[in-house]
Amino acid sequence: MIKRLTLLFAAALSLSSAFAEPKKLLVVTVTTSFRHSSIETAEKVLAELGQKSGAFTVDYVHQPDGQPKNPGKPPVRDEKKDTDESFKAKQDAYSKALAEFNVANKIWTEKIAAYMADKMALDKIKGYDGFVFANTTGDLLLPDREGFIKLIEGGKAFIAMHSGSDTYHPFRGYIDMLGGEFETHKSQVEIQPIVHDPAHIITKTVPSGWKVFDEIYIIKTFDKAKVHGLLGLNTHPNLEQMLQEAAQRKEKNIQDPKKDADLKDVEAQKGRYYPVSWCKELGSGRVYYNSLGHREDVWDPTWKAGTKDRKNSPEIAQTYQDMILAGIKWALKLADAPSPVGNIP
Repeated sequence: MIKRLTLLFAAALSLSSAFAEPKKLLVVTVTTSFRHSSIETAEKVLAELGQKSGAFTVDYVHQPDGQPKNPGKPPVRDEKKDTDESFKAKQDAYSKALAEFNVANKIWTEKIAAYMADKMALDKIKGYDGFVFANTTGDLLLPDREGFIKLIEGGKAFIAMHSGSDTYHPFRGYIDMLGGEFETHKSQVEIQPIVHDPAHIITKTVPSGWKVFDEIYIIKTFDKAKVHGLLGLNTHPNLEQMLQEAAQRKEKNIQDPKKDADLKDVEAQKGRYYPVSWCKELGSGRVYYNSLGHREDVWDPTWKAGTKDRKNSPEIAQTYQDMILAGIKWALKLADAPSPVGNIP
């Protein structure tokens, strides 16, 4: 009789789980700094993952229209081509463009602040089970940023991809919640990351020897002891690339002040650990971060299929999607896995 009741109870639990309401995710793709072209792809993929899995639904806080284009860095004189007059013309044009940008950006920032005050008001978002910052950048102008962190600490899920670590640098509460922040990157490159916990639900589908071509971040203010490491590197492939390029320039007696100056970074980076992905608990909430996702073909197996624009095979993108889906489920507490901090050697 006891055995029969146990089986009935297990069946009831299974049935209840099968008909459980999907969790609610709010995906934020607002940027006040650099905006990745892969954001629209990320939005599409996240919606597809929720629909196919049935685990969650997705609402969005999209980017408002009208972000002005930053004119970038001041012009650098080309000693071979620029005359005094032509270089002054470049400088004048840049100064004019910068002044126009500053005026337009002030107006747009005020627009973003009003938009976020409406869309991200705590009384409007507290009903969500978790939040995804998909390739966000800059100061997102949350109306109550400390209150947002308290939501995560109180049991919500927080998931961020790629430049989610290049967000809210001056707000240390956000950086502490995430566990690290973007410092810099070099050219896109292929890596074979170390899988620190192959048994973890987030990384168990990563095949042995998995490689991915992407923009690989160098992360600062990161403490191994405060996170559960998932993917990482003991050396950064761009450093070796820079050394090889320097050796080639030396052999050909070519001087490049900018690239030669970058070599100082190489010495500073030697012996450093480079995190790629991690997870952690924060109060009653959970945080998952994956620094990959700059490129569309990391997100989407179907993006420009069969063209030379793809650097990653559909299988590589599928593995990335598998990690993202598992990370979302873990953060939403739909799946569990031991995630002790300090597991990175």
